[in-house]
Amino acid sequence: MWDQRYNTSEYIYGKEPNDFLRQSLPALPLGDFLCLAEGEGRNAVFLAQHHRNVTAVDASAIGLSKAHRLAVERGATLTTHLADIAHFNLGEERWDGIVSIFAHLPPPARKALHKQIVHALRPGGIFLLEAYTPRQLDYNTGGPPEIALLMDLDSLQQELQGLRFLHAQECTRELHEGLFHNGPSAVVQILAQRP
Repeated sequence: MWDQRYNTSEYIYGKEPNDFLRQSLPALPLGDFLCLAEGEGRNAVFLAQHHRNVTAVDASAIGLSKAHRLAVERGATLTTHLADIAHFNLGEERWDGIVSIFAHLPPPARKALHKQIVHALRPGGIFLLEAYTPRQLDYNTGGPPEIALLMDLDSLQQELQGLRFLHAQECTRELHEGLFHNGPSAVVQILAQRP
């Protein structure tokens, strides 16, 4: 599915980073960053441009090829891994930061991934997430159409036990990210740190 969606010269979610990621940059440490379900690379390239050592993981070879092109265009260096994030080993105390922007998985896979994230962060490491909430189904401006794939703050706080929440909210905000994220959007945002 994703290879088919990304198989166009256009960057379907745009070339600019997610707004929440851009706004959170001052809170993010330097060091090794992992971007999950990174697609065409807009967020990973942004972090690499800001002196992070970035690894992008995605299940689409076409998406990652476009991520490399964007990195070259922006003078950034990027490492990529072709993998389904539901089966990707994040390691133990490996990352200074992990970024998950609209990485929607079925609940069992999501819970397992979030448990891994807690242990994959180094002490002091930051996890940043933005995802659609069930209220997004009222807007139809992006995201998966299945309620089971959407996230809410209460569930995330349970799934990410062991992290200290620096920012945690559900809100409605305007998104303008390429062709598929456009208009009022119901999202949950997390910025959390491993003690």
